[in-house]
Amino acid sequence: MLIIDKALAERQRTGKPIRVAMVGAGFMARGVARQICCYVQGMELVAIANRTVDKARQVYAEAGVADLQEVTTVGQLEECIERGQCAITDDALLLSRAAGIDAIIEVTGAVEHGAQVVLEAIQHRKHIILLNAELDGTVGPILKVYADRAGVIYTVADGDQPGVTLNLVRFVKGLGIKPVLCGNIKGLHDPYRNPTTQEGFARQWGQNPSMVTSFADGSKISFEQAVIANALGMRVARRGMLGPTVEPRTPITQAANWYPQELLLDGGPGIVDYVVGAEPGPGVFVLGTIDDPVQQHYLNLYKLGTGPLYCFYTPYHLCHFETPTTVARAVLFQDAALAPQGAATVEVITAAKVQLHAGQVLDGIGHYHTYGLAENADIAHQENLLPLGVAEGCVLRHDVAKDQALTYDDVILPEGRLIDRLRREQAAYFGSGAEAAVDIEHLTFDPATKL
Repeated sequence: MLIIDKALAERQRTGKPIRVAMVGAGFMARGVARQICCYVQGMELVAIANRTVDKARQVYAEAGVADLQEVTTVGQLEECIERGQCAITDDALLLSRAAGIDAIIEVTGAVEHGAQVVLEAIQHRKHIILLNAELDGTVGPILKVYADRAGVIYTVADGDQPGVTLNLVRFVKGLGIKPVLCGNIKGLHDPYRNPTTQEGFARQWGQNPSMVTSFADGSKISFEQAVIANALGMRVARRGMLGPTVEPRTPITQAANWYPQELLLDGGPGIVDYVVGAEPGPGVFVLGTIDDPVQQHYLNLYKLGTGPLYCFYTPYHLCHFETPTTVARAVLFQDAALAPQGAATVEVITAAKVQLHAGQVLDGIGHYHTYGLAENADIAHQENLLPLGVAEGCVLRHDVAKDQALTYDDVILPEGRLIDRLRREQAAYFGSGAEAAVDIEHLTFDPATKL
């Protein structure tokens, strides 16, 4: 952080700010825009794309920017960038294609649309910063392959729990301590919550009810922990994770008592999990171990206990406040806050929130039909389980019982979706070790393209 602020100050001094564009104009996007426009030197938010362009206009207005131009072509957008005027558009692909933009912040939470934006941005050699764990948890590994080929950084953002966790993991590893559990602190977990039950809370904070529902029903925590697992090669202890509930106000420093030590000290890759009710929340924690008896003595002296598990935690996640740091890390230092390390080790599968019936079209993440569960990728593959990130829009072939995990055999996929093509590419690339079916230099990103 200290290096980044100096680098941004130098960009400001020399008149060479990082130029970033953003896709999305919801609750989190409003915060990101305000942060960049009002508080970050050496960086400019040159354009915002949103399906409802007036919401993009409102986001800029809330950040104190009134001199805007609505654009409909790449040429118009590039002219705005050249003369230093902020632009808004309803066509997100313009941002991916325009010259003069260093990085794209994708903050919609939409999987299919997000994939289109990200692939187009990669083709045009732009760094990618995601506030979209749903996308990364579904096709992050293959997107990272394409980004590497293009020589750009693909990263999940600092500030949200996965990014905060990876920063903490890097700190813990730097001490010589092996992380064996990466955890998230939750205040509520109820898989049967829906937008109706969460409407009041969402209204109180100015948020989207379906997004709030995804927090409450476990879908979001499943994606966030899968993202972490895929960056570190970790697994889950069981389908849905262990997720202990503790007495309110129980300090997170007691976390070593809530998980089976034999599971964490078996020499394996470690697990991702969560806890409900601990403090400080919302925050993240890492359990780590070290065999060196001298270092164990020092850790005890420094009040981390006698081991063999030591708890490190960050008591907050500041989301949009930290997003610009991720942009700077990517553009200035080619450093990702968090990205998949290879094949997925954990997937987010689809479970029925209610009794479902033949012919129903499944609704989206955080809605009424489904919730997500973290499952080890090898089991998800063996059982042909349906990823939550592809479930929206699928048609049920037959009735499905409440809490049943759905498989690909239970549904009819919509035709021509990019996300399904990417899932096939991801399976082929990491399953066989062969090259992905389409070379990045010749990608058209046509959702109808067949392998």
